[in-house]
Amino acid sequence: MTVHEPGLGRYYEDFVVGDVYQHPLGRTISEADNTWFTLLTMNTNQNHFNAHFAAKAPTGKIIVNSGLTVAVVLGLSVIDISQTAIMNLGWEEIKLTHPVFIGDTVYAESKVTTKRDSKSRPYAGIVGFRTRGLNQDGDEIMSWTRTVMVYKRDAPHDKGYFPQAKTGPL
Repeated sequence: MTVHEPGLGRYYEDFVVGDVYQHPLGRTISEADNTWFTLLTMNTNQNHFNAHFAAKAPTGKIIVNSGLTVAVVLGLSVIDISQTAIMNLGWEEIKLTHPVFIGDTVYAESKVTTKRDSKSRPYAGIVGFRTRGLNQDGDEIMSWTRTVMVYKRDAPHDKGYFPQAKTGPL
């Protein structure tokens, strides 16, 4: 019998500068998603939750809160680029290039732009990415650059966390 330990994502050794990851999941933004996020973050701009008000704006309808859209695009990228992250080191050049509306489906892709060993943590490396979000029509809705510190494959920190059943092996 072989027991496969839980695991997702890529390690430092897996990244190659120039490679592009088309992240596998898309996410359709609902009105409830947008309203809850807007209320939770105390954003009082009525273009995010008042259809009557938003109808008079240049877009003519409710526009999805850009904070939510950034969070969704970031989340879509995790499975490929930061599932094994120790920490995010920064985002730069965040650009919002196309509005997102209720019912739009958001996708993301990332390109590896830089890679180097960590100077302070021998079990980790630092990887840079350019990520962009796309809507269902292929319009680029946003982009940024991001730097992430990820574990190397032999790092012990993300292994052995699954609990042993008190009743014994399955």
